Amino acid sequence: MKAYTGEQIRTVGLTGHGDTGKTSLVTAFLYTAGLIDRLGRVAEGQSVTDFDEEEIERGVSIWSALAHAEWPSSAKASEGKASPEKVKINFIDTPGYNLFINDTKSALVAADSALILVDSVSGPEVVTEKVWDYAVEYDLPRVFVVNKMDRENASYERTLAALQERFGRAAVPVALPLGEEKNFRGLVDLIGMKAWSYEPDGNGRATVADIPGELAEAAQKAHEALVEMVAEGDDKLMEEFFEKGTLPEEDLRQGLRGAVLARRVHPVVPACALHNIGSDYLLNFVVDFLPNALERGQTIGFSQPNRQGEEIVRQVSDSEMVAVFVWKTLADPYAGRISYFKVQSGVLKNDATLLNYTRETNERLQHTSVAQGKQHTQVAELHAGDIGVVSKLKETLTGDTLGDKGAPIHYPPIKLPTPLISSAVEPKTRQDEEKMSAAMHKILEEDPSLQYGREEQTREFLLSGSGQQHIEIVVSKLKKRYGVEVTLKAPKVPYRETIRARAEAEGRHKKQTGGRGQFGVARIKMEPLERGAGFEFVDDIFGGAIPRNFIPSVEKGIVKSAARGYLAGFPVVDFRAILYDGQYHDVDSSDIAFQIAGSLAFKKAMEQAKPALLEPVMNVEVYAPQEFSGDLMGDLSARRGRIQGMDTRGSMTVIKGQAPMSEMLDFATSLTSITQGRGSYHMEFAHYDFVPYEIEQKIIAQRKRGEEAEEEEA
Repeated sequence: MKAYTGEQIRTVGLTGHGDTGKTSLVTAFLYTAGLIDRLGRVAEGQSVTDFDEEEIERGVSIWSALAHAEWPSSAKASEGKASPEKVKINFIDTPGYNLFINDTKSALVAADSALILVDSVSGPEVVTEKVWDYAVEYDLPRVFVVNKMDRENASYERTLAALQERFGRAAVPVALPLGEEKNFRGLVDLIGMKAWSYEPDGNGRATVADIPGELAEAAQKAHEALVEMVAEGDDKLMEEFFEKGTLPEEDLRQGLRGAVLARRVHPVVPACALHNIGSDYLLNFVVDFLPNALERGQTIGFSQPNRQGEEIVRQVSDSEMVAVFVWKTLADPYAGRISYFKVQSGVLKNDATLLNYTRETNERLQHTSVAQGKQHTQVAELHAGDIGVVSKLKETLTGDTLGDKGAPIHYPPIKLPTPLISSAVEPKTRQDEEKMSAAMHKILEEDPSLQYGREEQTREFLLSGSGQQHIEIVVSKLKKRYGVEVTLKAPKVPYRETIRARAEAEGRHKKQTGGRGQFGVARIKMEPLERGAGFEFVDDIFGGAIPRNFIPSVEKGIVKSAARGYLAGFPVVDFRAILYDGQYHDVDSSDIAFQIAGSLAFKKAMEQAKPALLEPVMNVEVYAPQEFSGDLMGDLSARRGRIQGMDTRGSMTVIKGQAPMSEMLDFATSLTSITQGRGSYHMEFAHYDFVPYEIEQKIIAQRKRGEEAEEEEA
């Protein structure tokens, strides 16, 4: 494939709610452009960009994927200047389901514009709002594609009204549908004022003719609204509009392009990707009205990782030093680690050696390629603004920046939300246990939204993700890709125990079995400490009641017993043990004797010290539309939560509070149900607090039943 320069490149992220037809549209684009020889169907596992076995099996996009097409450019694009004969369009096909939306956010950092697909029946949905927010965050020009116009009950007018209500009057149609539902056959172009008709399931190329008489009036009215919207933000065009009452087509095209690039207008286009209706119109629109790679202007990085150090402004230009940003990693079991990157500046030559600024290691980029789904085609070079893939980089991971040694720059990695759901992961066999760590490490490389680690207190391996299906996909991948079988369980809550009162006790260990015996006496006082203080041991021995070398033994015995718990087997914390007296024997006393004495003293003191259970309490921050705030506060209160405040951000409400961890394990499911998937939340540990007595008794009883069951199995 030839190397394209920045002005010849368009990189478009296809986004939208699940089942709006993003993958089908990419397939239609590739078929129309002659890159594939058949119009594959997602449902039949034939699409180019859904190639992962989990995606094929489930029929949905789980990961973002790349494809590209070459398409002729109109000479009217780019302010009337002659454009290259062909343009390279990079397509980033992104997931649309809420569980996998983090991958969409990560992928859009590589895009220069966004097509937001909307179902013609459902209209804008939950994820429509989220991807809109991502596009705003990345400052991307955006176009709405009202897809599936062939569906029963499809309505362009209703969907357009919903878009304008949700995203403002800047959502302006640049085309009207020719028919709807089963009669949908094309569109009316409001720029050139022509009708584009298509053969369903055809080659995606329209027959252009005059607008049918029955649509002429509606088309003229919509054309005038488009002209007025384009002229509104441009003084020169506004003057021409007032003078002539309209704008010539060439001026309208130039004005529309400027308005789209300035994010003043968000065009709306009808289409049917499944039957390849509207594909060439959209390809023309991408080439003529969306920004080329150089029009993004400049990128901002830092002299140190993680947004530290001085800010560095780098032009998206071939004349700058080379810098590439890795925005995605795949762990292929055969090809190894595959890195997806964007050339932020300079020209990347195949087989170049670059410095990984993040990890301070050199990497050789052999077989630099462009991706067509899972197929990779090697290229000699990639110019500023283009996207490529390379395999088998040794140290490089998602979020790393590589480039010339003499011009370091660190582009900040994408900030992803904290995982919402955790499950305990348990290997089925010893062999699975040995392979699990390495397999999980590879999966984490390609999915930064996951978290995996060992909870020290419960001794469980916890896998955390966006939802239950997200975690189940990881489990499926472990088995299919790496041959590791695991089971999922609800995570244990890391309860702790403490004391509420002072106590005093003696631990006496005496054993005589012939020959040398065992003897040790330890007298201790125990008193509660403030939350979070842990354990404190005080040596208050006077007069040699216990030799100095045995005092650490008493402490060790107390620590061991505290770790095993008293009420329900949870560690005892936040107390002070004062060793004030004891007895020893010149012959029979030993380290183990005083460890046992310390342990016995601890257990007797616990009987008097009013032991109690502690539970972890979490700081919770819930982000949701205002209309759900009442239901959410009620739900949190029912979970023994304490609301601490509310903030309003636009149409959204932020509820802040605290709630016990045990009550929040299934909150993600309730939040999705209450807010219809439009809410999100963040949770982090705050402190430990006492468990209410009734709940404490249930936990203790449940723990004892579990221990009895384990003894019976043994």
